[in-house]
Amino acid sequence: MEFTVNSLTADKQQSSCLVSGIFEKGKLSASAEHIDKASGGMLSAILQRGDLEGKPGQTLLLYNVANIASERVLLVGLGEEQEFGDQQYRDAVAKSVSAVNELGCADLCSYLPELPVKARDLAWKVRQAVEVANTTLYRFEQLKSKPPNARHALQRVVLALPAGSDVRTAEQAVTQGQAISAGITLVKNLGNLPGNICTPGYLADQARQLQKQYGVKTTVLEQADMESLGMGALLSVARGSHEPPKLITIEYNGGKKGAAPVALVGKGITFDSGGISIKPAAAMDEMKFDMCGAASVLGTIKAIAEMKLPLNVVGVIPSAENLPGGSATKPGDIVTSLSGQTIEILNTDAEGRLILCDALTYTERFNPAAVIDIATLTGACVIALGNHASGLMSNNDALAAELLEAGTYTGDRAWQLPLWEDYQKPLESNFADMANVGGREAGAITGASFLARYTKKFHWAHLDIAGTAWKTGKEKGATGRPMALLTQFLINRCRNQR
Repeated sequence: MEFTVNSLTADKQQSSCLVSGIFEKGKLSASAEHIDKASGGMLSAILQRGDLEGKPGQTLLLYNVANIASERVLLVGLGEEQEFGDQQYRDAVAKSVSAVNELGCADLCSYLPELPVKARDLAWKVRQAVEVANTTLYRFEQLKSKPPNARHALQRVVLALPAGSDVRTAEQAVTQGQAISAGITLVKNLGNLPGNICTPGYLADQARQLQKQYGVKTTVLEQADMESLGMGALLSVARGSHEPPKLITIEYNGGKKGAAPVALVGKGITFDSGGISIKPAAAMDEMKFDMCGAASVLGTIKAIAEMKLPLNVVGVIPSAENLPGGSATKPGDIVTSLSGQTIEILNTDAEGRLILCDALTYTERFNPAAVIDIATLTGACVIALGNHASGLMSNNDALAAELLEAGTYTGDRAWQLPLWEDYQKPLESNFADMANVGGREAGAITGASFLARYTKKFHWAHLDIAGTAWKTGKEKGATGRPMALLTQFLINRCRNQR
């Protein structure tokens, strides 16, 4: 979808539909005041009649408004002005885009970026408008033989700026929003694909596609390569599947030559049955989403390549299927990881940490400035935080603070949980250096504590996205999270290096 910006007043804008906001208690936004004055008090009369109260989610469509160049005017309820913040702004953008698209309009002009959002500047409002609009219109329909007849008419959006705005800054925000939206779309598409299409080999092909498109360096280690290196933990997960595992690396070199990269390590289990410790049948289809950590790495690389971000980043994706079979790993088996540490596998459904621990050890060769792993790791994190925030654990408080700040800015929030040494004790084993599970208590933390044993040589953070990577029920599908958080984290890193 195409986005442009301008500073024309509401009466001069020519569009299929103009969008303006109305607060509760009859408070008009700046553009609504302009429309009201130009039309001889039409909006004031509407509000006095009670046709629109300004409550969140309300809309009112007007045709042929006097002295207004646009064909239609859509009024959007904003709620209480004093309570209008980040989420209220995003909701208003989503509601307006959805309503105009349903009308069948090919274009719209939105004055919502003029609205005062607490502690947010114009660049934030413009970028959020772009991202929310793209998210609102996203549909995954490529595998339907006859896609639904739902309208997807909207093609162009003009974002109207207050007089005197810095147009160049707004245009840069549009560019960023479009790049992040492209990355999120890739994350969603990969997550929504079924496991019979999105295999470890398919993920490797997507990484190779990024190399062709953006010139990043993509390397794929095959099973024999991993056997030679001694990646016994990763390989143990893939033993029950006919799909060969892959270890994918993508090197984006946008920064200074030789500068230490930020490493993003994404869990890529393209289907997780639980292995011998098999999962219940209910909702097992959703285990195709167990590769959303890997997808978020691919999407982030795409976004920063689109933006030409001046930073070095390496993506590391361990990928496999976790299935039962005659050669599958059994509870009680002991394997040796790439680090040389041995692991007693008490539960084959705790497989994400097994592929990640070898990937984290492998990442050491890049001498990273920081490492972030992203994984749909534990159901315990869903119980702890629901689907509102990703779980964050780190061995470096400054790194954790950077991620929390990026999550707050983007609305792709995380919440930090402790990573104290106390949580290591449940992982003790009588037969190996460690067990791969530590009981039900604090499962999200003990999962991260397992990974912490492989991250002592660098600053590291772990994002458990089991509750945020996809939605269930009627709106089932990948969310694209936490790609926006990761990209903003990298944008902030570039700013801080100047």
